[in-house]
Amino acid sequence: MSLISRPLMTMKQRQLALAAAALMSLAGTVSAKTTLCVWDVAGKTGDIFNAAIDYSVAMQKAGADMELKSYVDERVAVEDFRAGQCDAVMATSFRTKPFNGVAASLDSIGSATIVRNNKIDLPGSYEVVRKVIQAFSSPAGAKLMVEGNYEVGGIFPLGAAYPIVRDRAINSVEALSGKKIAAFDYDKAQGTMIQRIGAQPVSVDVTNIGPRFNNGFVDMVTLPAVAYKPLELYKGIGTKGGIGRFPIMIPTVQLVFNRSKFPEGFGEKSRQFWLSQFDRAMSLIAIAEKGIPAATWDDLPPQNIPKYVLMLREARIEIAKQGLYNKQTMNIIKRARCSVNAADAECSTKNEIE
Repeated sequence: MSLISRPLMTMKQRQLALAAAALMSLAGTVSAKTTLCVWDVAGKTGDIFNAAIDYSVAMQKAGADMELKSYVDERVAVEDFRAGQCDAVMATSFRTKPFNGVAASLDSIGSATIVRNNKIDLPGSYEVVRKVIQAFSSPAGAKLMVEGNYEVGGIFPLGAAYPIVRDRAINSVEALSGKKIAAFDYDKAQGTMIQRIGAQPVSVDVTNIGPRFNNGFVDMVTLPAVAYKPLELYKGIGTKGGIGRFPIMIPTVQLVFNRSKFPEGFGEKSRQFWLSQFDRAMSLIAIAEKGIPAATWDDLPPQNIPKYVLMLREARIEIAKQGLYNKQTMNIIKRARCSVNAADAECSTKNEIE
């Protein structure tokens, strides 16, 4: 039958056709299968990868069908993302910084540390991190999470990073002079800080930082408790070493995605998911810290703590002036610190850096 002689559709046929078209249109709003490349030092058995599994399930409601790919070397994961082999990636902020310097600067030296009565307030310090993540996850903070075609889809804390030494005699900044300290070669801020205190930065990455410490190539590493068992740091600590209970920074894992591969509005839903996982991260951190023998921990002399916090602040400001930290983020973190500890003398001024 020719098109000219084809009979007109009945009302029922027209209704069925409209329904089919609507279904096809709806299907078109669901993105094609995407790949999320996940770095976890423990691979598929790690806590980060397990959280990513839950994330991928939750994001199906946001129109994202994600396949997970596991990496133990975050450099490879990020390079695969850059090359388009991954549509999204989870890695430490030190690696994701080229895609968004605003979010990555949350992990700046000493920026979340809260001190009360010459004592570290660790719960208060984590509350600072929570407040900044909340700000970044809010609709008002959405524009800060976008740089070009890349967007930060979530932030997951790894826990306070402590100074871990092979010899407890290294118990002050002065004692670090001339010592070899591990510094991630892709985070220039670490090397700058180490040089400021008269120590020698030694280039490392997540694949070799454990062996370099355990085999004595470096005298100190700065890592969170979650790295203690996977990197077998107890081997390097031995009977002489220890962990100073002073958080130098609070590193995070950050999720970055290619905006062209995901539905409109996906970023905010993604960030809200990871914000909802903050308490989960805190639980994992607490378990990791309790898993370290009590005798391994060292408390700093209380009189030294304010001096070290000030030292980190001065270094952080100088590093920001060099362009290694985002100035806007520094001011956001300061406001979060002052909302947690308004009595601190620094809160007499609005911004950390102009």
